[in-house]
This record gives sequence, structure tokens and C-alpha cells, in this order.
Amino acid sequence: MRDRGPVTPSSPPGPPVAVIVVGASAGGVEALRDFMSVLPVDLPACVLVVLHLPRDAPSALPSILTRAGQLPVRHATAGERLEPGVVLVAPPDHHLIVVDDRAELSHGPQENGHRPAIDVLFRSAARARDSRVIGVVMSGSLDDGAAGAVAIVRQGGRLLVQDPDEALYGSMPLAATRAAGTGNQVPVRKMGEVLAAWVAEMSGGTGDDPPAEMEQETQMADLDPGALHDPDRPGTPAGFGCPDCAGALYQIDDGPLRRYRCRVGHAWSPESLLAQQSIAMESALWMALRALEEKAALNDDLGRRAWAHGHDRTATRFEESAEETRHAAELVRRLIERMTGEHTPAPGA
Repeated sequence: MRDRGPVTPSSPPGPPVAVIVVGASAGGVEALRDFMSVLPVDLPACVLVVLHLPRDAPSALPSILTRAGQLPVRHATAGERLEPGVVLVAPPDHHLIVVDDRAELSHGPQENGHRPAIDVLFRSAARARDSRVIGVVMSGSLDDGAAGAVAIVRQGGRLLVQDPDEALYGSMPLAATRAAGTGNQVPVRKMGEVLAAWVAEMSGGTGDDPPAEMEQETQMADLDPGALHDPDRPGTPAGFGCPDCAGALYQIDDGPLRRYRCRVGHAWSPESLLAQQSIAMESALWMALRALEEKAALNDDLGRRAWAHGHDRTATRFEESAEETRHAAELVRRLIERMTGEHTPAPGA
């Protein structure tokens, strides 16, 4: 469940703090370092950052970003208040979620195979801040962040994406722009002035209540029992299985964007689902190849033993079975080569 830290003392209510949510993946460290260098020191917004990270690896991202810019950067802690001029980074293996005027951390289900996930942060910020949120999508492969970009624009927020021609990996910026139907594509060096201008234009009000589906999906990411036990799932049955838990996936259509979520909350964009299915298929083929090679070797051993004991017909049967099995293994090996584009040598080659 959500990690809950100490609650800070309440302060007199005021206009909600503007929030800038930033997502990056492959090539993201370089992009985020350049991004920090152009943020003004008096930026009147809280910046929240998700970078895809291995779940069991320590993250030095706060210290890297601190050296790159003028704003203080730290890992987010559960329950801390969102403050202007502060940059909070999602720690490894935790979703970063905006709840009212605070940051929360969760061990909720992965989205697109990631925790932290960009879509979780973006969707929760749109739910909590409506028009007072700006999404920034930077370098990355596949399409994580596209669903979150749709949520931000739907709630009246604005979308800024790194120029795909500048990004080391332009897939994520392109996917977010296509899905949201908007998005200013600019080089990182110009983002600071654009963001400062956009924040200055924000009003203190909030928009309409977020859609029920957005509420439910944010609560599922936060492992809320009510959302997880709700018999009404977001979307309609898709006929696909979840790569993470093998449960049924439900299809959700966000305008031009189609995505998927299972009963326990794992979520997939089309490109991420396809990539994970390819990984699962390759793994299954390697297992099949290993089983076939072992079967052929066992037939060879049994054939030799049968010849040694004078059981000629039995030995011939084992040899034929070994040859058929090696033929099947070769077919599987060729399929792996076609999938991976790599040459897989036969044993002894």
C-alpha cells in the first residue's frame, strides 16, 4: 500500500500550487540534466519527476540534477507538501502520486512494466490540479506518458514535449503528442522560459471534477481497496491476457488512444503491451528450444544404450525420435533468429 510519512502542520489555505510533472525514460538522464539547467530559480511551481529506473538499483538522480541546476532536488517522501521552487524525484520501485496538496508514494501495480511510471504521476496530477498542471514528456522509447498526457489535456492542463529530433529517443514525445492531439515540441534549452510563462498565466481556480474512470485508475495505482474490489472495471473486456499476472485485460479508449488494464491494476499502452508480449514469446521459444535439445540428447543416450544391449529395433526408434526432435529444434531456432535478428548457432557449430 501507499507509504505514508509524517504529516506536516497545516497552513492557511491559498491558491493550489502549480505542478509541473516530468517524465523520461531512455536517454532521460541527459535530457533531465539539461532541463534542470534552464529552470529559473524563482519558478513558482513544484516540479515532480519520474525517470524509469531498475527497481532494485539505488538512484543518484537527485544529486545529478542538483549539480545541473539552481533548484533544490530530492527524492520525494510520503506525505510531504508540494512547495514551489522544489523538485521531487520518484524513488526506485515507488509510484509518485499527487494527492491534494501532497506527494504520496505507492507500491501499486506497474504500468507499462514500470514502477515508478510516468502515466501514474501525470494522471494523479491531472486529477488533483486540473488546469494548474503542466506535463513535460522527454526522451524515451515506446509510449509511456501518452495516457497521462491525455489526462492532463482533458482536465485543462498543458503539454510540453522535447523536440523529437533533439531527443536521444523520440518515441515518447511523439506518442504523447499524437495521443493528446496537442503538445508544444521545443528544444530543452527553451523549456525554462516556456514553463515560466505558462505558470504565470495560470489562474487559481480548478476545473470540473475528474472523470470517475480517472479517479478509479489513480486509486488503483495507490492500492486503494475500494477501487481494487469494485466489480465495475474501467473499460471493456479486450480478449488479451496481462503479461504481469496473466489476468484478463480490459480495453480503455481515450480518444484516439487505446490502452489496457487488468483487474488488479496492471496497465499497458499498445506499444508497451506488444513489446512485453514479444519478450514473453521469445522466452517461451527459448524454453521450447531447451526442451527439444534435451529430448534429442536423451533419445541419443537411450539409443546408444539400446545398441549396446543388442536391442536394434528399439535403438533405431530412439535414433528416429532424436532426428525428428532435432528437426523441430531447428525450426524453433530459425524462428528465434527471425524474431531477434540474431544468428543462433546449432550445438557443435
